[in-house]
Amino acid sequence: MKVAKYNNPLRAVLIAGAKSPIFQCREQIDLSGFIIRGMSAEKKIGVLFVCMGNICRSPTAEAAFRHAVKQAGLEQVIECDSAGTHGYHIGEPPDQRAQKTALRRGYDMSNLRGRMVGRQDFERFDHVIAMDRHNLALLENLCPKQHAHKLALYGDFDAEYAGREVPDPYYGGPQGFEQVLDMIEAVSRSLIARLRPPPQR
Repeated sequence: MKVAKYNNPLRAVLIAGAKSPIFQCREQIDLSGFIIRGMSAEKKIGVLFVCMGNICRSPTAEAAFRHAVKQAGLEQVIECDSAGTHGYHIGEPPDQRAQKTALRRGYDMSNLRGRMVGRQDFERFDHVIAMDRHNLALLENLCPKQHAHKLALYGDFDAEYAGREVPDPYYGGPQGFEQVLDMIEAVSRSLIARLRPPPQR
């Protein structure tokens, strides 16, 4: 079977039609970020969590949210990442206290590494979520105007924590990391509920 060449691989697949072998494969096929399901296609929802150094709050939010996404069976629908507004800890693993706290609740953060948010992130992600107002203001200054609607304060995704900031536990004791994770788990559940696609009829 001959298939015309297109710059967009998704269009080439759709033109090929349902009789194409690509549609007879049982596995879902990822083409340039598009998930093919029968004759429909959709881009993954991208979520980026942002704090100052990307070693405490935002990687904890990433790990907990990724776990919640997996538990909800939405790995083919939602993707996430984290970053910092400052380059203090680029390439470093999360804070050991944050890792230990997360691991006790089943979240492994050992493979995460600090990075700094870039302008390309505003293009890539659908939601760029700051852990506090200071970092939200920094994102607002960096974000291109056409993507400003993607910015949000983390706590605003949960009714109980609306308007509240995620406190930075870096200079405190172990209890601070536990409290941060309590908040993160609650907001993760609410964020999943908000982003979950409606059931297909």
